[in-house]
Amino acid sequence: MKKILKYLGLPVLMAGLVWSCDDLEVPITTQLTPEVFPQNSTQYIQTTGPVYAAFRGEFSFAWWWSQSLSTDEAILPARGGNWFDNRNYIAMHYHDWNADNGIVGSLWDWSSKVIGTSNQAISILRQTMPEGAEKKTLISELKTMRAISYFMLMDSYGDVPLDTLYGDFTSHAKTPRAQVFNFIEKELKSSVSNLNPAAGVTTYGRPNKQTANAMLAKLYLNANVYTGTARYTECIAACDEVINSGLYVVEPRASYLQMFYPTNGPLMKEFIFAVPYDPAAVTVGYNGQMYHARYDVPRSERAKFGLPYTPSAPRSTLPEFYAYFNDANDIRNRQWLTGLQFMNDGVTPVMVTTTKKGYDQFYTGSDGGAAFTYQVNLTPDIIPRQSVPLFDLGNDEIAWNMGYRNVKFYPDATSTNRNQKNDVPFLRYSDVLLMKAESILRGGAATLGQSADALVNMVRSNRTTSAALSGVSLEDLYRERSREFAWEAWHRNDMIRFGKYEGQWGYKTNTDTYRRVFPIPTNAMVLNPALTQNDGY
Repeated sequence: MKKILKYLGLPVLMAGLVWSCDDLEVPITTQLTPEVFPQNSTQYIQTTGPVYAAFRGEFSFAWWWSQSLSTDEAILPARGGNWFDNRNYIAMHYHDWNADNGIVGSLWDWSSKVIGTSNQAISILRQTMPEGAEKKTLISELKTMRAISYFMLMDSYGDVPLDTLYGDFTSHAKTPRAQVFNFIEKELKSSVSNLNPAAGVTTYGRPNKQTANAMLAKLYLNANVYTGTARYTECIAACDEVINSGLYVVEPRASYLQMFYPTNGPLMKEFIFAVPYDPAAVTVGYNGQMYHARYDVPRSERAKFGLPYTPSAPRSTLPEFYAYFNDANDIRNRQWLTGLQFMNDGVTPVMVTTTKKGYDQFYTGSDGGAAFTYQVNLTPDIIPRQSVPLFDLGNDEIAWNMGYRNVKFYPDATSTNRNQKNDVPFLRYSDVLLMKAESILRGGAATLGQSADALVNMVRSNRTTSAALSGVSLEDLYRERSREFAWEAWHRNDMIRFGKYEGQWGYKTNTDTYRRVFPIPTNAMVLNPALTQNDGY
């Protein structure tokens, strides 16, 4: 979003921080030392900046790749050798990744980086800040960010090391998942009372009181997966804390898509916690990378979206997932590019001129070099025409037009470096409502006079003009979550909870249940000899 520094107050000092990379026990060195910095209120706030910079860094990369490509939501095949990348992406689809997979390694590195940076900032503030409300709030914000990162690490890898003491560089063995769950719960609950109760500009991009409550709800919703014990009553109570705050509303149908535009930000009343992006800040190391348009817009539609660069468009969805978008009156359908393509006026066709061979590399006629002009037509099926072992669709127009594309995070035509200023939501109010509905359907008691039907329809009434649902089932709710949170990196979490992660979609036939968690990356095990590999790997 615009003016990210205004909202987060993150100065250039963030660029000087050297984070740990592969292991929670690697020392973090920096010029941030209690003897010289921080020494006043402004500098205390600045000390927290590296944590948010670290979180932003791989949020739209390692987190998105791992949580979406491993599901039926998204696939990233090779096209003429492009995007094969040592088979990292397609392994996510086949569920045959190993401990050397680059995505699996990056996810561990990133989560560990945020945790290590949080540990350092908390340690510095504890030493330097005078006691009082400001200190409690800043440290609670950092503890919440650390808890979120531990949630991501624990959700993705299961048993993980617990390391919260900065300066302790001994190797740590894995802590059982249930104990990590308890740690996250304790951290969030202890932080709630000290976090800022406000929403909007003053807290945007930093966790407020309801961020912790929504995160507790997410933790409790998945408790049966993480610990073997259901906690749906607690999930409902945490959701009610958010609901009763009165701070958030479901965005109406007219502005649903705008929640994800480059112009989004604190004005979005549904955002409980979002990750801010600003392409202008990339040069000083603040922004991380948010490249949705590069990956999702077909290269033939550069002019349509007014992009100053040619997108690669390797990502698409699978027919199985797109089938959930079967309501013609649902505004969420408009996040997809499908079928024959037109410019934004809806009338002028998107045309491409190539050769007959360029259109179809398997064309056998003698006039393969003859000019050929066609209207771009995005097709639903993903077919490895060039190489099945390499999952290569080919390097022609037919291949590049395979797969429906998602442009939920609408292209930012003002960016010259492919980096978009669309902020990316992590927790939304609609998620709170649907988490509460699911908890009721799974046996929790309804509260506030809100049934599961009513909660689901609170979301749907702001998305579609079709009739309200009645007798909502868990399958209905799963499909609603699929529609509502497409491309927001929650689908793996949902599929595991609903018992669908071992299913078959696309070309995946692997049904191994141990793949509900990723392997501990090889590099992490080299750096930390106390680690042991997850079962099955």
